[in-house]
Amino acid sequence: MPYNSNFDVDAVMKVLGTVSDKFPNGSPEDEALRIAAVALLYVRDIDKLEDYRAYFRDFIAGKPLVVEHAFATREEADAVLASGRVADGALVTIAGQGFTVVNNGPKGWRFLRTRLPDEPELPDSK
Repeated sequence: MPYNSNFDVDAVMKVLGTVSDKFPNGSPEDEALRIAAVALLYVRDIDKLEDYRAYFRDFIAGKPLVVEHAFATREEADAVLASGRVADGALVTIAGQGFTVVNNGPKGWRFLRTRLPDEPELPDSK
């Protein structure tokens, strides 16, 4: 069955709550479910749910991510960010690491770390 990208957030929250109830408070599973639930609520609260739905559809369909800009250094990336030549939501790389350009409102523009599928896994800190 294909995933429904037009899901009802409240229905998803109810299911997450039901699943969460099966795990003890504070367990890794409870924490992971809580993080997922709050992330979904956050996306809805900042009026980006439709953007997330499009991302979800693309992710499920396996469409490749397109890097719009590649920068050799953080300084080069920061200069372009300050110039306004990159769009909100653009995927960029800085020294081989993925980032998404986000408008933080009054705090201005910034790069949000976005691990790309072809980036090596970070070693466990255990």
